[in-house]
Amino acid sequence: MKRLLFAALCPLLLVAQPAPTMSLVDARETHFRNPVKLTATGSNAEAYWSTDGKKIIFQSTRDGYPCDQLYTMNADGSEQKRVSTGKGRVTCGWWLPGDRKIIFASTHGAGPECPEGPPYTPGKYQWPVFQGFDLYIANADGSDAKPFLPATGYDAEATTSPNGKWIIFTSERGGDVDIWRVDLDGKHLLQLTDGVGYDGGAVFSPDSKLIAWRTNYPKGAEATAKYKTLLKQHLVEPMAMDIWVMNADGTGKRQVSNLPGAAFAPIFTPDGKGIIFASNHHDDQGRGRGFDLFRINLDGTGLERITWTGGFNSFPHFSPDGKRLVWVSGRAPRGPRQFDVCVAEWLP
Repeated sequence: MKRLLFAALCPLLLVAQPAPTMSLVDARETHFRNPVKLTATGSNAEAYWSTDGKKIIFQSTRDGYPCDQLYTMNADGSEQKRVSTGKGRVTCGWWLPGDRKIIFASTHGAGPECPEGPPYTPGKYQWPVFQGFDLYIANADGSDAKPFLPATGYDAEATTSPNGKWIIFTSERGGDVDIWRVDLDGKHLLQLTDGVGYDGGAVFSPDSKLIAWRTNYPKGAEATAKYKTLLKQHLVEPMAMDIWVMNADGTGKRQVSNLPGAAFAPIFTPDGKGIIFASNHHDDQGRGRGFDLFRINLDGTGLERITWTGGFNSFPHFSPDGKRLVWVSGRAPRGPRQFDVCVAEWLP
């Protein structure tokens, strides 16, 4: 089976990954300068900057572990270290304010084995909603990991607000897969979404006033019934997703992208006026397997393609100073299912 690292369920969607010979540099990528790979082993995903811009946290399948573990490295790719337990499956690591602690999701509390996803069927793409995923907060080196707001069902995809006040995450604790906000100390838990459908991958704007996320609200009674039936089996089908924006308190929800296929992994641009996200809408009208990065204004105008190498480009994240972009790419692949963390200077 070949797999595509699909977004902010942070888990994996099984699809074929093309592996042509590629360069790290494409002349059409005019927003990049000096792109480099920071990883040279394993299959890597979900790389995010520390709040001081000196380190990066990411997940990777390597070192003989059968599924993703959590790692940190310096901004230049040096000193790559595992910070998760080595048990279960880990996803969605993020730095807490001050960079002394991290938050991530792991299934190790449910058992040391890697949870198995659904069997791969060509043309049928499903995400497992792993029930064993719970949130943990640990020291930056992974020590003293403690459960954070444990609940029945899936809990993952945690990120923090730049103003240092809140954590947002995806949870099944309300009966559907929704986005929740909570204070850093675990108080004042607030459900932000309540529409039927999978809401996830939420991030704050630079001023912490807005939240962007991706969702696939089913349309019509038949699609809604199918979604609910699959969710009871701990599965979702994420082939139609768009980017939405709301206020930090959950009000003012509005759709930003309206594209065929799947749009996911949003991040606000440094000026807060746009969003960078991954999409396959340009590949066979959203039915293809090539994902690239795109920029769009908050009102849905000005769609611009950022990466051009095809294959897989996703999980963008700007450094705190807005001068560098880190993302995960299958460009210049080392082999099948090999994705690398890349970084480039960002040219607005």
